[in-house]
Amino acid sequence: MSARLLDERQGAVLVLRISNPGSRNALHPDVYSTGIEIFARASADPQVRAVVLAGDGDHFCAGGNLNRLRENRSNDPALQAASIDLLHRWVLAIRDCPKPVIAAVEGAAAGAGFSLVLACDLVVAALDARFAMSYVRIGLSPDGGSSWFLGSRVPYPLAFEWLATGEPIAAAQLHAAGLVNELVEPGRALEAALGRAAKLARGPAFALAQIKTLLSRDERDALVHRQQRERDAFVAALFHEDAAEGIAAFLAKRRPRFAGSEPP
Repeated sequence: MSARLLDERQGAVLVLRISNPGSRNALHPDVYSTGIEIFARASADPQVRAVVLAGDGDHFCAGGNLNRLRENRSNDPALQAASIDLLHRWVLAIRDCPKPVIAAVEGAAAGAGFSLVLACDLVVAALDARFAMSYVRIGLSPDGGSSWFLGSRVPYPLAFEWLATGEPIAAAQLHAAGLVNELVEPGRALEAALGRAAKLARGPAFALAQIKTLLSRDERDALVHRQQRERDAFVAALFHEDAAEGIAAFLAKRRPRFAGSEPP
């Protein structure tokens, strides 16, 4: 089954689920397009007063599909650039939405999945959720605005460590860093996020929109500029020999041997 973005209404709350359970909800450009359209409708619909973004099943989102990335290496680089631009438009749609957007995270949130979490206004995470900016482990640089979100929200040494190592980050560590609002028992992230969304939905929608605008207005130009640089860096990295080795090693479940690195 291909990746989809499922949507349902629960009163005044719109619930979105990234759905590709066989691949830990790995993303696809079709999901980006659907996300852009849904957020445009939600922004204009006065009956929608809050949005919850979750994963379908045990995981939030594992990021991009590596088989698709490997295939794209044989295509025109413009194809990958267009895909990243589409992802970035979805991220901007989340940031531009005047309604509160809450991420409900169970399991893994990696790569672009982590970027989507960072784009949300509030984050509820299960205690055993794991986050990772795993791009570097396959020879890639980040996208989704993640370098801007992390670089502007946590100290540089922490942002660099997370991006440069790609090691998993515990939900408790993100909570301590101020990137997760609430930790809950495993299996309760969506329930808790819906509770927060329902409470916000009962509040003054106009004032909440103004608050979101006041907090984020100055970030948009910086974020767009960084996304453009992320796109160009990602495409350059994808067509470098290190990405070929990193993706092949990951899919073969072996340690990568990047050019110039010490032998294992």
